[in-house]
Amino acid sequence: MKNIYFSKSGGLVPAVIQDNTTMQVLMVGFMNEEAYEKTLREGRVTFFSRSRNCLWTKGETSGNYLTVKKITMDCDNDALLVKVNPAGPVCHTGSYSCFGEESSRGFLYRLEEIINQRISDNADGSYTNKIFREGINRVAQKVGEEAVELVIEAKDENIDLFRNEAADLLYHILLLLRAKGTALSEIEEVLKSRHK
Repeated sequence: MKNIYFSKSGGLVPAVIQDNTTMQVLMVGFMNEEAYEKTLREGRVTFFSRSRNCLWTKGETSGNYLTVKKITMDCDNDALLVKVNPAGPVCHTGSYSCFGEESSRGFLYRLEEIINQRISDNADGSYTNKIFREGINRVAQKVGEEAVELVIEAKDENIDLFRNEAADLLYHILLLLRAKGTALSEIEEVLKSRHK
């Protein structure tokens, strides 16, 4: 990474913390060079507390650490974007984010993680794991069934049933992607390339 201009703002740079999965902004803190180096070394976000005038690692009291996935700099080299996996609520108020409650945007990625975890854990009693273990034909069949149910509901007037069937179809598509060894992000790449 290029040199960060800590000197530009009195030794501190803003660090925007973003959920690596949902891309929701979680909080903003400040890092000095020592906090930045500790963050890199330990893989957990450490800030410089302006009120306490010392370093503090987010989660050292609550246990809700921010595990670093990627750090990038802005174009002026004086602000950081830190993508993290949060261990729990980020805000001191108990909220998911300092900017409000968790948004449903980006939840498909969280759901993809949940599906993968249930399969990896071979979770007993899990519908996800059960259908996956029945094989690709069963998963594909479920996608087909849900697609037909969505079409049927699209012809009726009950928007709640339509939304529920659309959710069922998206869930089963994520399960089918997992069965085919494909990630949602790869499908997004295909769509993005078509947009060009």
